[in-house]
Amino acid sequence: MADTSSSKTVTEGAVKAGNGNNTFQLKEMAAIHAGGTYSTAHGAVIEGEKTMVGLMCKPKGTGARPHTHPNEQWNYVVQGKLKVNIDGVDSVAGPGTLLYLPANVVHATVAFPEEDVYFFVVKDLSHSVHGIPADGKDTGPYYDPGFEPDK
Repeated sequence: MADTSSSKTVTEGAVKAGNGNNTFQLKEMAAIHAGGTYSTAHGAVIEGEKTMVGLMCKPKGTGARPHTHPNEQWNYVVQGKLKVNIDGVDSVAGPGTLLYLPANVVHATVAFPEEDVYFFVVKDLSHSVHGIPADGKDTGPYYDPGFEPDK
């Protein structure tokens, strides 16, 4: 059977899996900005045929403003703690927590100020890794006071 997979990725900068490219050292791979205009998330992204995965970092005291995306998403927190809001419900996600972010539901996550957060992400490939700011404005990521970038 012929391999009909494409080497093109949905997300610019992502790595395409398959055709012998099947093993990945996520921590050692080049990071891409994965948070569009609304988040500080960055990390390695690998795309298969139907799903993408990545190991993302949100630096301490930073994160994502409320946003949506047309593809569903799973985040598994590996290190650090996130302040989470999914569809208006607040919670805290620490190591070992699995978050389900349904398609088209407004959500936001922000790293606590004590340490960077690392999480493993899985999304379907109906859309790229980037979402859409809920307010429709490209005003940048969320920063806790004192964690803003130097200008």
